[in-house]
Amino acid sequence: MGLAAWVTLLLTHPIEFRVLIQYYLYHEQKRDITAMKEHETSGWDRKTMRRCWYFLDETSRSFSAVIKELDGDLARTICLFYLVLRGLDTIEDDMTIPDEKKQPLLRQFHKLTVTPGWKFDGCGPNEKDRQLLVEYDQVVEELNRLQPDYLDIILDVTEKMQTGMADFAHKAATTGSIYLDTIADYDLYCHYVAGLVGEGLSRLFSASKKEVAWLGSQLELSNSMGLLLQKTNIIRDYREDCEENRFFWPREIWAQAKYGFKEMREMHDPSALERAQWVQTEMVLDAMRHLTDALDYLRLLKNQSVFAFCAIPATMAIATLELCFMNPEMFQRNIKIRKADAASLIMRSTNPREVSQIFRTYCRKIHARARPEDPNFLRLSVVCGKVEQWCEHNYPSFVQMPSTAGSPPTFNPEDARSKIVVIEQEADKELTKKKRLAEIRKKVGMEGGDANAPPAAAGTMGSDWEILLYIMAMVVVILLLSLGVVWVVMTYFST
Repeated sequence: MGLAAWVTLLLTHPIEFRVLIQYYLYHEQKRDITAMKEHETSGWDRKTMRRCWYFLDETSRSFSAVIKELDGDLARTICLFYLVLRGLDTIEDDMTIPDEKKQPLLRQFHKLTVTPGWKFDGCGPNEKDRQLLVEYDQVVEELNRLQPDYLDIILDVTEKMQTGMADFAHKAATTGSIYLDTIADYDLYCHYVAGLVGEGLSRLFSASKKEVAWLGSQLELSNSMGLLLQKTNIIRDYREDCEENRFFWPREIWAQAKYGFKEMREMHDPSALERAQWVQTEMVLDAMRHLTDALDYLRLLKNQSVFAFCAIPATMAIATLELCFMNPEMFQRNIKIRKADAASLIMRSTNPREVSQIFRTYCRKIHARARPEDPNFLRLSVVCGKVEQWCEHNYPSFVQMPSTAGSPPTFNPEDARSKIVVIEQEADKELTKKKRLAEIRKKVGMEGGDANAPPAAAGTMGSDWEILLYIMAMVVVILLLSLGVVWVVMTYFST
């Protein structure tokens, strides 16, 4: 941003200006992969790996920053994993490559990607990530340097993904169909292009020992994380995809009789805006059904850098869904959340509780803009309610977290649940006190000296002052007996 842009932002959006200033001043970069101490794990001292980091910046500005902050060699591994899948996706997306040439490329990509010296210059001149494939031999060289367990995971996921992509590409080329017909097809496509990415990442997290070993087997949650991000991008990129003759919205949603569309491009027409927004609602609703799974997945993560890597894209996704919802601009151009909003989400995405509050806030905004005449209004309300329920179950809103570390949580006095918790806490304290008194009475012999005797009933245990009186009485008795002995001795035995 230039000086003029900063001044304009200050005058028009002062709060956003403050957020960005806070971000640039206080948000610390967790890791500098160019530092000499990081060369062993980041590979920055090798020309080929520096080129790979360059391609990561060029192909994914959103993921690049969070990938670089991952701990140890996980950053380099996931950088290469991303570039492999980006190269595969570039071939699949390129409409200038004929199907008879594309099919062998896709189906053998997991072998080509580790073949020394392999690169590909057959993409169309306008394909935005063409240069990555032109210099793909740099990626191949670095891939072959990876630990065998990392490389096996990457190749396994690549083989699964390439098979699915090849099947969908062949179907489109041979049948002439440019649409996904059903929601099940839509889910399957998103699984191949994104759900498998989630699976691969979970397996890499486990293999790195930075997360528990069983995380890699959480396939349903991993898949949901990937589908949430992919479906959000598909919704947001509606106009751009239509212009490039790519249609990912399933026909089962937009071609229903209640909407009346025969082609997806018809949603551009301003006269069809209301019906188009009903379709948009159903697409957003379909993406939101993955929200609670995403929250469950994030709660499983223990490593802070891994958590940030997963949480930041998730919070960006829910913010993007809220931006797209009931926004007619989405049908006319590619829209994105504002930089200040993105900076705020990055700074806040630090723990599962805060992320759940972000999800809850944006779901409330979506529900507030929903219209009762929308055919999907009730279903949308249910999905938003599930997020509310998840948050209340895992992080009750009446529990207020302390502002300083080490302090106990407090409770909102205006919430009826606080009274119940206070009563339960007092009952627990009283029970603990009675148990402690019973132990003391046993030690001082109030129960007949039998250590195995059961504790006295709650009504006969007595209190602290009663025990003190017993002790004082015993002391007085001992003193009187001592004085009596002295008197007897002095009276009868003195001469």
